[in-house]
Amino acid sequence: MKRLRQKAILQVITATDVETQNQLIEELEKIGIESTQATISRDIRDLHLIKELTSRGTHRYAISDRPDSQSNTLRLKAIFREGVVSFATAQNIVVLKTLPSLAPAACSAIDSMGIKNIVGSIAGDDTGFIAMHDVASAEKFCKEIEEILK
Repeated sequence: MKRLRQKAILQVITATDVETQNQLIEELEKIGIESTQATISRDIRDLHLIKELTSRGTHRYAISDRPDSQSNTLRLKAIFREGVVSFATAQNIVVLKTLPSLAPAACSAIDSMGIKNIVGSIAGDDTGFIAMHDVASAEKFCKEIEEILK
C-alpha cells in the first residue's frame, strides 16, 4: 500500500501543482487513495520532496533533483553497517540482530533503501524482522546485507 500510495503521490505532483498536504490528500482521494495528513507527511519525507516556487509566485511540491536522497541513503547504509551484529533467514523472514537500541534504526534504514520484495519490517530493541515476499527474496537480501557490511 505504501509503495502504491507513494507512486501515486509522485504522479499527482508531476501532473498537478500541489501546494499543501491537504490538497495532496484531496488529489489522492480523487484517484481512490485515502490517507491521513501524518501519513502524507511521512511520505513527503521518505520521497525527499521539496517545495519549489512556481512561475505564478506560489509554491508546489516537486521531486528533488539534488543528491540529498543519495547522501541520505549512504548515511542510512552507514547506520546499518554500524548497528547490525548478525543476520539470518527464517524462511521468508530475515532476522537482524543489532547492538542494543539500534534495531529501529537498522529497520528504518532498510525501509528507506527501497529494496524490492520487502513486505515490511518490525523492530524491537536489538532484533529486527524483515518480511520478504518469498524464501528466495530473503536469501537474496541476506547476500545484499553481506555486501553492505563489507
